[in-house]
Amino acid sequence: MRSPGILVISHGSREPYWVEQVDQAVAKLHIPKDIPVEVSFLETVKGRLIQDGIDHLEALDVTDLLVIPLFMSSGSTHIDEISYALGVKDAPDKETDLKPFRRKARVHFGSPLDDGEDVARMVWDKVRSLSVAPAKEVILLIGHGSVHNGFLQRWEQGISSLARTVQVVSGIRTDYALLNPESVYDKAAYWCQERGHDVMVAPLFLSSGYFTSRVIPKRLEGLEYRYSGEPLLPHPLLTTWMDRQICELMQGMQK
Repeated sequence: MRSPGILVISHGSREPYWVEQVDQAVAKLHIPKDIPVEVSFLETVKGRLIQDGIDHLEALDVTDLLVIPLFMSSGSTHIDEISYALGVKDAPDKETDLKPFRRKARVHFGSPLDDGEDVARMVWDKVRSLSVAPAKEVILLIGHGSVHNGFLQRWEQGISSLARTVQVVSGIRTDYALLNPESVYDKAAYWCQERGHDVMVAPLFLSSGYFTSRVIPKRLEGLEYRYSGEPLLPHPLLTTWMDRQICELMQGMQK
């Protein structure tokens, strides 16, 4: 008898607000009451690390772990190391200190947020209030990025695709920049100084924190731009996105 359990994995933060935002989004999932759910974090959240989540679910006799990786991009090195440690891949693409987890249950691994329409609508909802004259505006998506070969390409593939979808959803020209390797200042300067557009900055981060409040404004110093600092959470579409992932993993489990 197959018995599924849902394991939502996110990065984690020392900020309680960060963790609460993830918990609240997961609490609204539309799933049968007999399917257990655990929210685990890669680091810093004591007692709620990934191994803790696996142990709690297996103690409930779960045979199949439906894993939702709540990360922004397939280019995240964390996606690579977590999928390796869960046994989804035989070896990581980049060396990691993360050791394989103890588990008996089968693992069904979902996808990070990347570039779907749900994500594009979340982004647009967060910057919509900044828009005054759409014809002379540009939405600039800002993602974490990566300096590692292979991972950078995945980041760029996902964020460039997301930019195209945001442009369709919003009707406003959309571009992107990465913090790693740094392209934020030059891209924003191009749009506001060379093209004469009003730049509306959209941070591609799950919850508020160091990157949204400090790093991004620091990179944009000296430039004119509009910025609310709002990350994706809270937003009901994140729960919708997770619901869809769970449905797909359940269907895959039954094959």
